[in-house]
Amino acid sequence: MELRGKTALVTGAGSGIGKAAATRLAAEGARVAVLSRTAEEIEKTCAEIRSAGGEAIALTADTSDEAAMRNAVSELVGRFGGIDIVVANAGINGVWAPIDDLKPQEWDKTIAINLRGTYLTLHLTVPHLKAAGGGSIIVVSSINGTRTFTTPGATAYSATKAAQVAMVQQLALELGKHRIRVNAVCPGAIDTSISDNTASRNKQETEVPVIWPEGEIPVTGGKAGKAADVAETIAFLASDRSRHITGTPIWIDGGQSLLR
Repeated sequence: MELRGKTALVTGAGSGIGKAAATRLAAEGARVAVLSRTAEEIEKTCAEIRSAGGEAIALTADTSDEAAMRNAVSELVGRFGGIDIVVANAGINGVWAPIDDLKPQEWDKTIAINLRGTYLTLHLTVPHLKAAGGGSIIVVSSINGTRTFTTPGATAYSATKAAQVAMVQQLALELGKHRIRVNAVCPGAIDTSISDNTASRNKQETEVPVIWPEGEIPVTGGKAGKAADVAETIAFLASDRSRHITGTPIWIDGGQSLLR
């Protein structure tokens, strides 16, 4: 129960990594605000946390919508009194297509949710972390755009993930004097439903054929990791055990990005 007395906000917490992070932080004693665009999903996440003896509230908002996020953060602070931990996880894969085929509105949507959403999440919560005398921010990035560039057509997605790590490293210096640590986790292949919001076109125009050694993920022989694997690292970065770590991306991919 390392996080007893702490309050955490987890965006994109209706499923996958966000849900795993929310339940893990709650298991460590944190009060958790579970945020997503989909009310039904986050109600289920909250129900699971409460059934395990934890405390959680559901917040419905699109992270790219300033007014909705202001209302959500206000509701969180009104209920729990402050914020100590922020997990900026909400994001989409978006459309993967050749650059001359990727439509401006498709680019804009990926940038809005993945990057504007991260900005708004931090923009609106950092004042509360400062008021609390410090805290921990964990941004969920990816191996794409940070250590690998082999996903065909994923230019918009990779750009947002690279930008998230740049934000983390910039803000680690800016916020250090406020005792706010800012780190990133960069998952590889994880068994989640994020592929459901992926649209891929004309893959043959952007992929570069390569024959890899057998087993794309060395540690697991090719099997994808679990959301819980990422959640464990998030819980560590949220806790005092990582008190001297900031501005650091951590790749959680079983060695996948070193191979490809």
